[in-house]
Amino acid sequence: MSDILLEVDGLTVRRGGNEILRGVDLTVKAHEIITVVGPNGAGKTTLLRAAMGLLRADEGRVKRRPGLTIGYVPQSIEIDPVLPLNVRRFLSLGVSAAKGVRASLMDEVDVPHLIDRPITALSGGELRRVLLARALLREPDLLVLDEPVQGVDVGGQAEIYNLIARLRDKHGFGVLMVSHDLHLVMGATDHVVCLNQHVCCDGAPETVQQHPEYV
Repeated sequence: MSDILLEVDGLTVRRGGNEILRGVDLTVKAHEIITVVGPNGAGKTTLLRAAMGLLRADEGRVKRRPGLTIGYVPQSIEIDPVLPLNVRRFLSLGVSAAKGVRASLMDEVDVPHLIDRPITALSGGELRRVLLARALLREPDLLVLDEPVQGVDVGGQAEIYNLIARLRDKHGFGVLMVSHDLHLVMGATDHVVCLNQHVCCDGAPETVQQHPEYV
């Protein structure tokens, strides 16, 4: 079986007469961490949604490996503060798992003590870890992360990126994620795609960091 999980070829997306993405190519392989960087409005979230099949492209194609399972962590999630929802219950919503799996995954993301905490009482960093655990419940071949450190203080951001790299090493899935800060994510990514409606440049983090288009 090929180690290619996802291929995006010539992807173009238009909305309301505006071109959000133009001719984007992208390949994600098993065990590989691909990070998409770019300014606000560059089309990063649109690329992720199209890659997952949540958004129809106007041109180009997206090819996913047959039977591909995707775990997804969105950029943000709104939870009504009046809902009596703790982490254990949140992890149970819409996802079945064998007994003990949820607690085991909470241990993997380094927050086992939060399993009975109200979801609305979590800090930004704690919530991101819980969302990671929920994505892992699907036993994904590909983990898709839209701004995985959204709402996390600077000190905790590097920890989250390192955690993602450790989880990849343990489970062997591919990772496609969006980040605003190449400096923070450099040590935890294999390949960087610099996006601004089109692919400005791509390659190893050190190469992209020095590329005129990125600068």
